[in-house]
Amino acid sequence: MVRPYTITRGRTAPERDDLTLITVLTTVGEDAAAALARGSRAGARGLQPEHRMILDRCRRPAAVAEVAAGLDLPVSVTKILLGDLVAQGLLKARAPLSVARAAGGVDLGLLTAVREGLRRL
Repeated sequence: MVRPYTITRGRTAPERDDLTLITVLTTVGEDAAAALARGSRAGARGLQPEHRMILDRCRRPAAVAEVAAGLDLPVSVTKILLGDLVAQGLLKARAPLSVARAAGGVDLGLLTAVREGLRRL
C-alpha cells in the first residue's frame, strides 16, 4: 500500500479551494490525449499513475466524488491530484450549480422550462 502523502509528494491540502464533491471535471481534449500518449512525462512535471487514471476517467464528465471512488483514494488526496492536472491545463473543472448561481451564471427559469419540457416527453 502506498501512503497518500507519497502520492501527493508530501502535500496535505489542495492549492485550489473551489473543488467540491460535486465539481464536474473533464479532460481538455488534445492536451490530455497527448499527455496520456507521452506516458510518464507532462510538461515539466511527471504524471503519476493516479494522474493518468484521472485523465482516463475524465474523458467523460465526472464529479470529484466519482473520481475519488474510482481511484479508491481519500477525497482530500484526490483533490490535490486534480489540482495538479487543472494547473497543467490537462483538466477543466466546472463549478457546481450553487457556485454558478451565486456568480449569476445560471438562469433558473430556463432550467425549470427544460425540466418541464422533458417531463412532457
